[in-house]
Amino acid sequence: MNLQSNSSINLQEEYAKTEIAKILNLLDEELVGLAPVKARIREIAALLLIDKLRRSLGIAAGNPGLHMSFTGSPGTGKTAVGLKMSDILYQLGYVKKGHLLTVTRDDLVGQYIGHTAPKTKEVLKKAMGGVLFIDEAYYLYKPDNERDYGSEAIEILLQVMENQRDDLVVILAGYKEPMDRFYESNPGLSSRIANHIDFPDYTTEELLKIAKMILEEQQYQLTPDAEVALTNYINVRRQKPLFANARSIKNALDRARMRQANRIFDSRGQVLTKKELVNIEAQDILQSTVFNT
Repeated sequence: MNLQSNSSINLQEEYAKTEIAKILNLLDEELVGLAPVKARIREIAALLLIDKLRRSLGIAAGNPGLHMSFTGSPGTGKTAVGLKMSDILYQLGYVKKGHLLTVTRDDLVGQYIGHTAPKTKEVLKKAMGGVLFIDEAYYLYKPDNERDYGSEAIEILLQVMENQRDDLVVILAGYKEPMDRFYESNPGLSSRIANHIDFPDYTTEELLKIAKMILEEQQYQLTPDAEVALTNYINVRRQKPLFANARSIKNALDRARMRQANRIFDSRGQVLTKKELVNIEAQDILQSTVFNT
């Protein structure tokens, strides 16, 4: 090892040169819950920072595996965490641009012979220097369809993930069980992914907190009765099909604001106060069809 005994580095100074602390703090502030996810992101950030410092002191360091897999239900913050991860990679110099490009199968796979390769290569070109986030990645592989061209996109993706690791980081995302089957069917992909992160569903309490944050940003608030009604709504909605965690709660609040607006409009003629314009009432929640089915 070519290292002088008096070689040293100030960790705090090097840490301060980056925006990592700010990014990790924003991760805590902006995303409710997700404790195991946040812990894993911190671990990855720490590894990448120390690896970078080792190199700066002439200590041999292997290439850290940067490709990732995010598994979990819709609306659990996978894309938001992907954005923060791209910021961290950029701050540490592991990607040159730091942008995140989100795509699905339709962006990569063509519908006829000779169409897939140029589509996939064009997406990869746009993503170079940053992070390519492939949502519902398991749809790339359809073994039951002989005329499907997803395997061609996977082969091109594999080559880039292996040969251009310094230019692009790939995050594959989707439901856990389909993603597990996807990796079993595509061992080449699985072997190139070093970091598997599972995103847990939000609890009722966490979803209520998310709802309050959304409403606060929009300058609305729940009355005490509305908070009880929304808690009941969350408990019922969680058991229904197609529940998408924070995404479903945001949609529910959009509909509640619409009901509030119509309620106020129907009582036109009265003098409106700021309180009436700001408050979401229990009836604005309880009119949801969720309670009628």
